[in-house]
Amino acid sequence: MKLFSSLFSILFLSIILFVSSCSLFHLREMKSFFPDRSNLWIPDKGNGTYKNPVIYADYSDPDVIRVGDDFYMTSSSFNCVPGLPILHSRDLINWKIIGHALQSLKPGKIFDTPQHGKGVWAPSIRYHKNKFYIYYGDPDFGIYLVTATNPAGPWDEPLLIKKAKGWIDPCPLWDDDGNVYLVHAWAKSRSGYNSILTLNRMNSDGTKILDSGITIFDGHKNHPTIEGPKLYKRNGYYYIFTPAGGVKAGWQTVLRAKNIYGPYEDKIVMDQGDTEVNGPHQGAWVELESGESWFIHFQDKDAYGRVVHLQPVNWLNDWPVIGIDKNGDGKGEPVQEYVKPNVGRFYSIDIPQTSDEFNLYTLGLQWQWHANPKPNWYSLVESHGRLRLNCINLPDNFRNFWDVPNLLLQKFPAPEFEVITKIKCDFNQDGEKAGLIVMGIDYSYISIQQQNNKLTLSHLFCLNADKGSTEVESDRVSISSKEIYLRVKIGEDAKCNFSYSEDGNKYILVGDSFTAKPGKWIGAKIGLFSISKSQTAQNGYADFDWFRY
Repeated sequence: MKLFSSLFSILFLSIILFVSSCSLFHLREMKSFFPDRSNLWIPDKGNGTYKNPVIYADYSDPDVIRVGDDFYMTSSSFNCVPGLPILHSRDLINWKIIGHALQSLKPGKIFDTPQHGKGVWAPSIRYHKNKFYIYYGDPDFGIYLVTATNPAGPWDEPLLIKKAKGWIDPCPLWDDDGNVYLVHAWAKSRSGYNSILTLNRMNSDGTKILDSGITIFDGHKNHPTIEGPKLYKRNGYYYIFTPAGGVKAGWQTVLRAKNIYGPYEDKIVMDQGDTEVNGPHQGAWVELESGESWFIHFQDKDAYGRVVHLQPVNWLNDWPVIGIDKNGDGKGEPVQEYVKPNVGRFYSIDIPQTSDEFNLYTLGLQWQWHANPKPNWYSLVESHGRLRLNCINLPDNFRNFWDVPNLLLQKFPAPEFEVITKIKCDFNQDGEKAGLIVMGIDYSYISIQQQNNKLTLSHLFCLNADKGSTEVESDRVSISSKEIYLRVKIGEDAKCNFSYSEDGNKYILVGDSFTAKPGKWIGAKIGLFSISKSQTAQNGYADFDWFRY
């Protein structure tokens, strides 16, 4: 009897522990799975639902694939280096950066200097025969291909599979019969025309284009500026998911045909509707193991860039309906909140990387330069635990920071946030400065500089930097310490206020309020710099202890 009682007690305790562990799991799902970033954008609501955007950061023209239980995303990176970011998720909601497919842009003699708005446009990522493929268009040079067996890298050097001007937004399809195709759009700024889609044949491994191509859809009448095509096959139909109407005022179109060369039927399957999600633009259709379909796309939010949304997809008469169809006409509108994708389990809450303690021997994956970097720009070794930015000479044609390649920047990660960094300067001569910058077509920064062998702290801004405007200094104060805390608060509507502290506790506002503006096809970015106005080899440097959101 005592043995039975003991066994019963053990069984009862085991049940209690099991139920408690389940409750604790859901508690973790709701609370402790949240990263310590309470002031940043968390799309996973912790209760089985999510809110859009799923990434409140500038990942323009996102493309996504599913490989087993994993999802991989890449996006346009234009002139920013490293390029072609690779993000990973297990549920389409919580994303982390795992690498980049491009460590530098080709040709180097061009992209060693800032080429705003040029470079990597609208890539597509695919998985075929145990290999990852990314095709991207450079509107000035042609269609490139990079491949890897591990999406985190290393990736092979880019292969120019088609030298051309104006070819953009390529996407491949390996068909069931062994044929391989590539669809692409056109950049009017380079080719003189747009609003059409062209289909080409490729060789079996997708490394060579075999013909001159055939126009398979003309959108001039009903779908102007049609672009960003993504090619799929489902239930005997070829589908092309392709936005039209422009980035800010457009809609999402889907084309379908029984023959890959057409003729294609066309249907608008999502537009803005009654929402604030303007011009829901190009992205990717993903089908889950559970049978659910989802569509990931971007919305242009000016200074915040092209942020990423996730929409449910329902199929009706072999047409996709993206988002919520309120009136039953087969055309959806974006959702603000929705039930999370059914991937079979919960995953921990996360967002793409932001803060960096500089404790590793490599920069965090969130950082990008404005051009191909040089080895002498920075070090994480010379002052371990700190990022050393050497004072690099300004370019000969310097007008303002629009021309400066050695800007170390990252994307805005939320509608409202603040950044603090701790800087220690060791300058060698007058004209050297280092600081914290918010960069775009308009930009502003707070910096420490040496003048007359003394250190001063100043706030500057530049409007219409892309047009060669000069900087304006709005405030300057004397400081006594080489080690200063710099802060910028980004508020509603991208309003920026800079401040500094000598003790890390009391902050003093400096300069005027500044409204951030986007760059060329990218959102505003925030980051660090260290430059010299002198043309000598004995330049100083600035050490950054950390960079915290």
